[in-house]
Formats: sequence, structure tokens, C-alpha cells
Amino acid sequence: QMANLTLVSSACDVVSTAYASAKESHPYIRSVCDAAEKGVKSVTVATASCVQPVLTTLEPHVAAASECASKGLDKLGEKLPLLQKPVEQVISGTTQLVSSRVADAKDAVSS
Repeated sequence: QMANLTLVSSACDVVSTAYASAKESHPYIRSVCDAAEKGVKSVTVATASCVQPVLTTLEPHVAAASECASKGLDKLGEKLPLLQKPVEQVISGTTQLVSSRVADAKDAVSS
């Protein structure tokens, strides 16, 4: 549910694009990232088989925690409409607000 929030998904897209761009632009970074990705995949596969029995045992508790988190995210989304905006729009709005405040302060100091 959290990944479906516009702000979160657009931020992930921005990070993913920057990561891909860095890998494309810098061969050394690409080799380090490729090695890290392979390591993460190996650890994930190895961990999945060990963790599965524990997850099965904890499934009712995980479901209850998930339900609680879902309700909390719903309330958070209602109270913070910012979460429904893409990251570019949030940055633009913040930049405009800061510029406006700086201009106001500059005018106050000038007068």
C-alpha cells in the first residue's frame, strides 16, 4: 500500500532512474553495482528458504500488523495530502515557497 502512494512511487522512480544513469555513465560504478546486485540476489534466495517456516508460524501476527499499518497509512494519507503528489511537484512547491519567503525577508530588510 505504501508503494502505491504517489510521492513514494515517484521517489522510487527518480532513484531508480538515477541509479540506472549512474551505472550507464560510469563503468566502475557499474561493476560495483552489478556485484552488489548479485550478492543481494544470492542472500535473498538463501534467506527465503530459512525464513519461510518462521513466516508461516508468524502469519497471523504479520496479517494483524499489516492491517494496523494499512489503517495507519490511510489516516496518514488523509492528513498529509502531500503524499498523493509526485516528488517533482513537491520539490517545485517547496522551491516556490522558499523563494517567496526569501523574497519577503529581502523586502522586509530593504524597507
